[in-house]
Amino acid sequence: MNATKLLSVFASLILLGTCAPAQPATHTFAIGTNAFLLDGKPFQIRCGEIHAARVPKAYWRQRLQMAKAMGLNTVCAYLFWNLHEPEPGVYNWSGRADAAEFCRIAQEEGLWVILRPGPYACAEWEMGGTPWWMLKQDGIKLRSRDPRYLGPAKAYLKEVGRVLDSLQITHGGPIIMVQVENEYGFYGKDAKYVDAIRHALLDAGFDVPLFQCNPPDEMRNGLVTNLFQTANFGSDPAGNFKKLRQIQSTGPLMCSEFYPGWFDTWGQPHHLGNTEKYLANLRYMLDAGASFSIYMAHGGTTFGLWAGCDRPFKPDTSSYDYDAPISEAGWTTPKFYQTRELFAKYLQPGETLPEPPAPFPVIQVAPFAATEIAPVFDNLPAGMDDKTPRPMEKYNQGYGAILYRTQIPAGGATTLEAAAIHDFGYVFMDGKRIGVLDRRSSSAKIILPERKAESRLDILVEPMGRVNFGPEMMDPKGLIAPVKLDGRVLTGWTIYKLPLDGNMMGGLKFHVIGAPASGTASSDNQLAGTVPGAPAFWRATFNIEKPGDTFLDLRSWGKGVVWVNSHCLARFWNIGPTQTAFTPGCWLHAGTNEVVILDYLGPEHAELAGLKKPILDELHPEKDFAKSHRPPVKLNLDSVTSIASGSFAPGTDTQEIKFSKPATGKFFCLEALNSQDGKPYAAVAEMDLLDTNGNTISHNGWTIAYVDSEERTAEDGSAENAIDGQTANFWHTEWKNASPNYPHTLILNLGKEQAIGGFRYVPRQSEGAGHIKDFRIYIGDNLVEPK
Repeated sequence: MNATKLLSVFASLILLGTCAPAQPATHTFAIGTNAFLLDGKPFQIRCGEIHAARVPKAYWRQRLQMAKAMGLNTVCAYLFWNLHEPEPGVYNWSGRADAAEFCRIAQEEGLWVILRPGPYACAEWEMGGTPWWMLKQDGIKLRSRDPRYLGPAKAYLKEVGRVLDSLQITHGGPIIMVQVENEYGFYGKDAKYVDAIRHALLDAGFDVPLFQCNPPDEMRNGLVTNLFQTANFGSDPAGNFKKLRQIQSTGPLMCSEFYPGWFDTWGQPHHLGNTEKYLANLRYMLDAGASFSIYMAHGGTTFGLWAGCDRPFKPDTSSYDYDAPISEAGWTTPKFYQTRELFAKYLQPGETLPEPPAPFPVIQVAPFAATEIAPVFDNLPAGMDDKTPRPMEKYNQGYGAILYRTQIPAGGATTLEAAAIHDFGYVFMDGKRIGVLDRRSSSAKIILPERKAESRLDILVEPMGRVNFGPEMMDPKGLIAPVKLDGRVLTGWTIYKLPLDGNMMGGLKFHVIGAPASGTASSDNQLAGTVPGAPAFWRATFNIEKPGDTFLDLRSWGKGVVWVNSHCLARFWNIGPTQTAFTPGCWLHAGTNEVVILDYLGPEHAELAGLKKPILDELHPEKDFAKSHRPPVKLNLDSVTSIASGSFAPGTDTQEIKFSKPATGKFFCLEALNSQDGKPYAAVAEMDLLDTNGNTISHNGWTIAYVDSEERTAEDGSAENAIDGQTANFWHTEWKNASPNYPHTLILNLGKEQAIGGFRYVPRQSEGAGHIKDFRIYIGDNLVEPK
């Protein structure tokens, strides 16, 4: 379809929407040949992303006023399907899920709205916004025309239309555009699926322009030619808009996700964007007349258990600060004022910038101690018997934790091994902690000590967020069978569901620390804190005269979840980088406030405090229960022959290498021999492997077997970045304290033997060193061996 015909389709959609509006339309919005048109006049969209679900509802207006004061004229908003439909056919539009109210407040504050309803979102949100209950159906194909997925997706979008269609600009509201799916080109190639989602939005009553967004190199995948196309990128607007023009020759240019910073994952440094380059790229787009959306303008907090996980397994922190211009707590930053100063030079006639609103009060809370405890093993619900353990979804559980219990015979020290663990399995034998099954490892096995008699085996599984990107979203949680003891399958299990919901939390039986728990055996009482590593709920209270925002200091605690006044604040983990939990003042009250902490490891000392500033970049790798989830190995490359060699082209384009003959193996090795610029650094934004049919192989179960060098001091240049599905971050060899020279070696453990027909290499997308020139590829089962 040519561009003229394409634009006529967009115009037709607008006209159709104005035939019978629910309210009189006072403005019009359309896509012109060279510009967006608001009331028939060129309109440059200066947009920023804010997620209502990541901000307390009482703070929405202040955050939107901040966006307006920074110079935005539009706000972009995801909807998360799993937040709005927690159970099939049961919808939630209250509290932080009240999307209609968020849009109304935006309109009152002079902002237009770009709606991104999904059904898939990504956004470092649990399962990318996909409801967990999809996983109850074996073999379901997510983000596809599988009727088991597409049917519920259409029903959800119809409900979205029921709630929000009257808030479109065609009906007097602020919504000017609606996105169809999200970055589908990264996932698949089925344009008919994307078109089915487009039709679902039309059927739901959306009559404003619909659009499709993708990274420029993935735009041809699943391309629907009668959808307006936008590009997502964090650097090189000139080069990326050139790629967009190869797909869409006319129409306004728009970057639908422009990154000022990045999100954080546990165990890696806090991410900071390059403000100078961020401003220069914004200036380029403003001068070019291009529109954009800053992702994120304000990141906020992924409260509760909603934080997602990068593939193959990189759990996201609850803080979603993102190094955004508006901080996690809604404060101005230097980046805010620099952005505001830049935007002030590009205002439209008659447009002025209001002053930023006053920040909410911030308070400090003096240290206070937890005084009560409720051991997990003293607060188990009724169990369910099962022959073999199954994922929690099969027990109709979506979130929380789950305990698997069985009896094992007497015997000598032996190996306990599961097919997989999703995600951390705390192993106890007769109440004594033995160790942790850790998904970050390449296997789920542990050595059990000698047993003089039959013993009780408990595996308490803590799920982190489900993977939110790629086919790895099929991420069932729990203990994955078969579970074997010394090679023999264990059967006869009892399952205890611990959903961590309001009903469970309200029924916990606390007792004063040091006092016996009523109705429990003395041996179980020892789990109340005297046994190292015993999982327990802890309760503390603090008093304040006047509420205000604060940051709960969790540095002395281990790993778990924290609640304040029944609000689930965040996950925490002592390895960092986040060491505090943002606690909104609107969730506190004058007088006594309650904190409950579930700690799977136990605290160093059971004390908390409220700080006036967050701690977002304090790493403690020495506190990780896995002293090394990447054990030392011996390389065997000298004894094998490379299966391919060649040279990458310079630049940032994605490059696909097909092998003359497929190779099979458990390990894949990229040996980088030199760089394009002659410097000693290597970098990879993303590495995908292709099967013998040219299809992308799932990253599920992948780990880094070996890397010769990675920068983890000055930035997050960890090797895992090369396989996490994100092209805005990257593996980078050391540069801060050392600069080892080529060759550089990266070896992937695929978890099992795979037939590989080629690979896809994405160079570092931002400016800087590390672009690889010559390379060799090795594939086999014995590229490394344990030292």
